[in-house]
Amino acid sequence: MTDWLIACLVGLGELFLNPLFYLSLILCWWIGSQRVKQERRNFNTKILDSSHEWQGLLPQGLLWGLILSIITLGTGLAIPMAAMIILTAVTLVLALTFQFRFLSPAYTLSLTFFIVFFMYQQNVQLPVWNEYFEQLEKAIYPTLAILLGLLLIAEGFIIQRNGAKIMTPQFTVSKRGQTIGLYASRRIWLLPMFVFIPGGELAAPFTWYPIFSIGEAHIAPIVLPVIIGFTQNVQGMIPEQAVKAHGKQVVSLGFFMTVLALLSYWYPVLAIVTAILALAGRELIYYLQKTADDKRPFHFSQSAKGVKILGVIPHTPADKMGLEKGEIISKINGVVVKTEAQLYQALQKNRAHCKLEVIGNNGEMRLVQRALFEGEHYELGLLFVENQLKDLQVMGQ
Repeated sequence: MTDWLIACLVGLGELFLNPLFYLSLILCWWIGSQRVKQERRNFNTKILDSSHEWQGLLPQGLLWGLILSIITLGTGLAIPMAAMIILTAVTLVLALTFQFRFLSPAYTLSLTFFIVFFMYQQNVQLPVWNEYFEQLEKAIYPTLAILLGLLLIAEGFIIQRNGAKIMTPQFTVSKRGQTIGLYASRRIWLLPMFVFIPGGELAAPFTWYPIFSIGEAHIAPIVLPVIIGFTQNVQGMIPEQAVKAHGKQVVSLGFFMTVLALLSYWYPVLAIVTAILALAGRELIYYLQKTADDKRPFHFSQSAKGVKILGVIPHTPADKMGLEKGEIISKINGVVVKTEAQLYQALQKNRAHCKLEVIGNNGEMRLVQRALFEGEHYELGLLFVENQLKDLQVMGQ
């Protein structure tokens, strides 16, 4: 037991030697800084600090890393060091595209699987890490497929819980020249999890262990940092609903791939099918989500019923009043408002108190009121779509 504990601690230290750990920090910084720049460009203020991306990098990843570590340690799921090297290289290359959806395990693990498959079949020799690549065996295929399925399940649940927590409003112009709002999510999560590499110092504690093995039953635990990326634009519905639906689809795909991968332990050809279907399925989910959203009516556009809220800045009077994105303000201080200018004119009627009639996202009218205090956000902290067309046209010149 002492040997296993020491080996796990050493494996945990390997996390800080893996370039993916530092890549995730760099990507978080880049996404946060770009988001703040865009918010300042569109609204002359930032909605959230860039530190929010850093704060969201690990919490869900640690939770799912622990869950998957229990599964992998309990079954003895072993992945050769060569596969980890390839996964690191594939992730680095895909990150350079800045298309963060390609950092889904469906892409990184599937491409790793295909590269490993090619190198094993062609007996490719590499001068630097040749000793690692000599360990490649056909038995690696099911273990990679199982890891792929498990990570897809984790990705889907993480998207459901965290995909919509940092979404930034943006402006675009429709084909008819109408200014509309949309929400964009660009997220990175780091999921550190224990896996085994074959050929270590630890002997199997039971005759039946490890369940999923490669070669000899001498293994060593190591923490594998997996970067999960996510991208989604939403213009046709409440963004939280769209992201949650996206995550559910990924979870379903992950469970199906995991079952298929488990069967591949007895029918190895199914491992290849798993990698192909995971890649195609993840791309299909993205395509169907985007196509369906494009066909929906614009959710964040000017409304005849009043002034539609595009966004609410946290910790402002509007946030404290419970106003939400997508709601419509029809009256303020008893005055009917149809434009943003009319809204602020009505607000000036009583600088100490504001009373709003709001049409909620459920279509029902409600009354919201609150005292205003000196020093609070002079615009209540509301963001609107209206009057942005001219700014967009200027930016495009």
